[in-house]
Amino acid sequence: MARLVLMFAAVIIEYVYGRPPLPPLPMKDGCYLVSPEVQIFRVEGEAIILSFPMFMRVLEVRNIDPPTAKYLISKDNGTEGAVYQGEGRVQQRKKQLWFLPAQASDSGEYICSYRNDTYCVTGSIMLYVYESSSVDMEKLSYPISATVGENLPLTCPSLSDFNETDRLIEWFKDSSPTALQQGKAGSFRLDRGDLNIPTVKRSHAGVYTCQLRVLINNQQYKVSRVILLHVQGQDPAVTTTVPDLSMTSNPGLISSSSSSSSTVYTPILQPPVIVSPLNGTIFESLHGSGLELLCKVLTECQMADSTVVTWLVNGQSVESSYLDGRALQGGRRVTRVLEGCQIELRLVVVAMMEEDVTTELKCVTENQGGRQEVIAQLHLEDSTFTWLVVAAVAVSCFLAVVSVFIYVLFKPKRKKKMDYFLARQNSTF
Repeated sequence: MARLVLMFAAVIIEYVYGRPPLPPLPMKDGCYLVSPEVQIFRVEGEAIILSFPMFMRVLEVRNIDPPTAKYLISKDNGTEGAVYQGEGRVQQRKKQLWFLPAQASDSGEYICSYRNDTYCVTGSIMLYVYESSSVDMEKLSYPISATVGENLPLTCPSLSDFNETDRLIEWFKDSSPTALQQGKAGSFRLDRGDLNIPTVKRSHAGVYTCQLRVLINNQQYKVSRVILLHVQGQDPAVTTTVPDLSMTSNPGLISSSSSSSSTVYTPILQPPVIVSPLNGTIFESLHGSGLELLCKVLTECQMADSTVVTWLVNGQSVESSYLDGRALQGGRRVTRVLEGCQIELRLVVVAMMEEDVTTELKCVTENQGGRQEVIAQLHLEDSTFTWLVVAAVAVSCFLAVVSVFIYVLFKPKRKKKMDYFLARQNSTF
C-alpha cells in the first residue's frame, strides 16, 4: 500500500512539475560557463582542426539555441577573434578552428562563445603545439597496453574531423623512417588504415606513429598521431641445454646426463595498485547532467613514468566507443604520497543518457611489474525520492500557514471586565 502511495505521488509530481531541471551553469563576466575541454597536444607543421565536443553537447542537451546567436572562436581574452574570419592560415569554419598548418606560436587557450544581445555561453580548450625538436612524447602519445600473445588492432586516433575519402595511412615504429609493410616478418597486418598485430610479443612494445595526407583546398597537409604501446608478460620460454664438459675427459663425447642449465634471477617489480575506484563502484548522475570520474593508481615513483593508466568503455578505448564526443579522458597528474607516487586520470562524461546504464567502464593500469583493472558502472540517479521530500516539505509549510491563519481568524474574543469601572463609580473623592 505504501509503495502504491509513493508511486501515485511520483506520478502527480512529475505531471505537475515535469522532469527535474538540469543544474544551472556557473557564470563568469555575464556569460554562462561550460567546463573546459580535454587538452590537445600536437606537432607544428601539421593540419589541426580544433573542435569543442563537450561545449556542443551542453548546448544540445540544454536545448540552447537562441535566435540570431553567433558562434565565435577566439584566442586567450577574445581580442583576436576577428583574425580567424578570413581565409588565412588560421580560420574559423562553422564551429571549428582550422590551422593550415599549425605553428608553435598557436599554443594557448581558445575560447568559443555562443551569444546574442541578451544571451551568452562560453567554453575553452588548451592547445599545445610542439616544435619538432622539443616534442613531449609522454603528453603527445596515446598510451595503449597489451598482453603477450593477444591479437591487437591499432587504429589511428582522433581523425574524425578529417575527410575519410581516399584516406591512406602509413605506420612507422620507433624512429625508423621506413613505413611498416604488410606481413613483414609475419608480425603485422594492414587493413583499411588499421595496423593489426596478430600475436603480440615483447619486441612489439614501443612508439608507433600513424601518418596520413589530407587534401584541403586542393593542398596537401600532413596529419600524424603517436601511440605508445606497453606490452605486459613474457614471451614463451625457449629452453636450451648447455653441456657440462667437466663431467667427461673427452670433450668429443657428451652424454645427455652430463648437461646442465643455469637460472638467472631478476628483481621482482611490484605491480601498480588502483586505489580508486573500487571494483564494482557505481557512479550516479541525473539524466542530462555531467559526471567526472577519477582513476587513482599507486605505484613506485621510479615506475611512474612507465606506468600506463587508461579508461575503457565496454572494452574499447574512449575514442573508439559509442561515447566518443560525449566522454573524454585526460588530465593525467602524478603526485608524491607517503606510499610512493599516485597517478590520477580523469574521465569526463558530458551528459548522462538512458543507454549509459548498461555501460561497463574499466580503469586499467599496467607497468613492467604487472597489470590491474577495476570495473565500474554508470547509473541514473532516481530523483523521485528527492521530489517527494520537496513536495512533503512544501505541503507541511502550506498546512502550517493555513493552520495559523485559521487560528487567528477564529480565535475566541475575551470578555471585558467591568470591575475597574464599577469600582470607580462607587468610590468617593
